[in-house]
Amino acid sequence: MAKNDAKIIIIPARIAASRLPRKPLADIGGKPMIQHVWERAIAADLAPVYVATDDRTISDVITAAGGKAVMTRSDHPSGSDRVFEAVEAIDPDGKIDQILNLQGDIPELRADMLYRLATTLAQSDADLATLVAQATNDEATRPQVVKAVVTWQNADFGRALYFSRAAVPTGMTPLWHHIGLYGWRRDALARFVSLPPSPLEQAEKLEQLRALEAGMTIAVGRVDKGPSGVDTPEDLNAVRQRIGSNGAKY
Repeated sequence: MAKNDAKIIIIPARIAASRLPRKPLADIGGKPMIQHVWERAIAADLAPVYVATDDRTISDVITAAGGKAVMTRSDHPSGSDRVFEAVEAIDPDGKIDQILNLQGDIPELRADMLYRLATTLAQSDADLATLVAQATNDEATRPQVVKAVVTWQNADFGRALYFSRAAVPTGMTPLWHHIGLYGWRRDALARFVSLPPSPLEQAEKLEQLRALEAGMTIAVGRVDKGPSGVDTPEDLNAVRQRIGSNGAKY
């Protein structure tokens, strides 16, 4: 049977955030953060793009910009659960098999990352795919920068063994900054959201560990440099300065 390579891009965005309340609506260069992410996904011209949200204001931002938004429940335990609800509503007949799950707090997302993510998923037999870039010394010490432990098959492709907020592995080896983008096969996503949060997931506060604990495989693609996510007020100020001085270049 031929592999179904029909794709969709979904950006989950929830209004509640402990460190940055109403983060998706934070103004960056005159636009809400979520609009920057949506525009960059659209500019990649890879697949239809939807924003999945629990907040009408976020939905209105996207529709006013000419995009498509899907309202979802507010009680999802993870962004992946929100993405699955959205894809089931968008494609109830199951014609779409590959789901690219972006994050609504990466306003400097680049098109090459989306291409690499899609290629990593398509060329592997893994349940899902994600991306990493080599971590800087500063990133290695920051708990909000997630590190991936990867076994590499070649310079650009490998398989994830673990994820942590700690600087792992130890020793004289590069550390890998996990970029929170995921490419899911639909059946794998359906299985994932049916599972309860796992012990390691709860300990590290990292949902991808639920997949590893359940025996699922995660393919890893390497990019030269990761985008800066927005997790703290300092991150937000820094990205405002970069986008304000350089413009929103896609």
